[in-house]
Amino acid sequence: MTGTLLSFGHGYSARALTHLLPGWRVIGTTRSAEKAEALRAEGVEPLIWPGDDPLPALDAATHILTSVAPGAEGDPVLHAFGADLAARAGQVQWAGYLSTTGVYGDHGGGWVDETTPLRPATRRGQMRVDAEAAWQALGLPLHIFRLAGIYGPGRGPFAKVRAGTARRIVKPGQVFSRTHVDDIARVLAASIARPNPGAIYNVCDNEPAPPQDVIAHAAELLGLPLPPEIPFEEAELSPMARSFYAESKKVRNDRIKDELGVTLEYPDYRTGLAALLTAE
Repeated sequence: MTGTLLSFGHGYSARALTHLLPGWRVIGTTRSAEKAEALRAEGVEPLIWPGDDPLPALDAATHILTSVAPGAEGDPVLHAFGADLAARAGQVQWAGYLSTTGVYGDHGGGWVDETTPLRPATRRGQMRVDAEAAWQALGLPLHIFRLAGIYGPGRGPFAKVRAGTARRIVKPGQVFSRTHVDDIARVLAASIARPNPGAIYNVCDNEPAPPQDVIAHAAELLGLPLPPEIPFEEAELSPMARSFYAESKKVRNDRIKDELGVTLEYPDYRTGLAALLTAE
């Protein structure tokens, strides 16, 4: 199976997907000429947006993926092309929207799945809920992927641990789910192969864990001293970082396994971190 994928905001996760689509035509939007050249080197046809006219790419697209985050004015892709996308709903075989597990809000460390009511605890989470609904209203064969915290090559804890700037911030009861970027790509490719318009999938590994445990394991793998433990109340955090600690939940991922047949390559953070270190 091949096709033409138009990828809005062709960044970290979308670039990982590209490697699993041999023979496909992939058109990816980016905001800078420098990033456009990097995409071209990976076999992606770059489209600088805002700037270039994306309508020819929309006309060619059999599959659409968007990784663009909403802003205060809503979803920028829909603001610019909502009517154009809706008009082409009949030609599109698959559409994917990369969302976040932040739409579920805080559950005090309890479990959530795709049927859990959406009660975001942050403004950022509410914007995602609104964007999901706006994409669903277009009439596209839409699939929503709610991603947990993303890590992978270039996005692991090792650099901070080596530099001595990593901290183990401890908030009792706090747990996060996370996902390796290659497993995101694996889920997206499986969905493209087995479309189920309207489906929503949580994308995360099997083992939610306190963030300090992940930092500690990274230090152990490097053979370095454990970074200091700092109580959450005493930690100096940016507003963005602090907002992540406003939510604690464990995310279920049964649907990607049962419906899409996905076997995670990195089912827990220990497997993922070991692979990152080996790759380095």
